[in-house]
Amino acid sequence: MRMGPALATALMVMMLLPAGHAAAQRRHDDQREALRARRDGRIMPVPEIERRVVPTMRGAQYLGFDFDPEGAIYTLKFLRNGTVIWVDVDGRSGRVIGRTDR
Repeated sequence: MRMGPALATALMVMMLLPAGHAAAQRRHDDQREALRARRDGRIMPVPEIERRVVPTMRGAQYLGFDFDPEGAIYTLKFLRNGTVIWVDVDGRSGRVIGRTDR
């Protein structure tokens, strides 16, 4: 059976939609958990983390963050010259604990 290009494209889009939704849901859950941990006083607020880290990433565009509630680690994402850079920050102290560009 031969599929036309439109049908093949439609099937590919339908297969990718759940993955995109799952990623968006994870980001939303990360942000919700970060807010909960902040309210409980377990971590620093995101704006404070961003104030400390974003200015150090000269020439890079800030894309946002993920939060790992298990380790209380923020991962800030940046884009510079077509390369994504991840910066891991301890949410309790605000200390940078890792970067992918070093």
